[in-house]
Amino acid sequence: MEVKDRIRGKAEELFKRFGIRTITMDEIANQLGVSKKTIYQYYADKDALVDAVIEEEIARSEEDCMKGFHEARNAIDEIFIVLEQVERTFSDINPTVFYDLERFHFSAFQRFKVFKEQFLLNMISSNLRRGIAEELYRPELEVDIISRYRMGFCMGMVFDQELFPISKYNIAKLQKEILEHFLYGVVSMKGYKLILKYKSERTKKSTHNEPTYEAKP
Repeated sequence: MEVKDRIRGKAEELFKRFGIRTITMDEIANQLGVSKKTIYQYYADKDALVDAVIEEEIARSEEDCMKGFHEARNAIDEIFIVLEQVERTFSDINPTVFYDLERFHFSAFQRFKVFKEQFLLNMISSNLRRGIAEELYRPELEVDIISRYRMGFCMGMVFDQELFPISKYNIAKLQKEILEHFLYGVVSMKGYKLILKYKSERTKKSTHNEPTYEAKP
């Protein structure tokens, strides 16, 4: 792996685990076994490194979203694929990352906002239109309003520390519960039955994949 990629990868790993603010360039250098000067050859400062990490994360998220869009059998299946992606993304991330990003790294936070307000909003709108066309979502839905509600309110509230303190709530579980609640609110009766079918399939798959343990003699 290129040195520049190794630096970015280690920074991403540490940021996700401990938050951005607590990790210094010295810590990243020590973890990599290189000098801080080596890092500065590739990244002018911590802001530049955070920018690179966020850009890579956004590119990965966009790729996952498009993959889910093309692989999904229908709009509801697409949401279930998103649920799996959300659980993978947030299962090992420190929620303070988003707080640190907004407070201390303006350019990276603005890039993240653009990603949400353009790409994600478009994906949500596309899914709603698809679901309406497939008669899985209620036909009277105001796509623009509901899309912005989902993107702005539902996705934003999980990071509200007063409402959901990180000491008490798991962010991956929050995302899952809120997204499922949203889905139940937009589906038709046909769509509701499909949710139950997919949830049953998912439960069976999860149970089947659980590790088995042999009793010790």
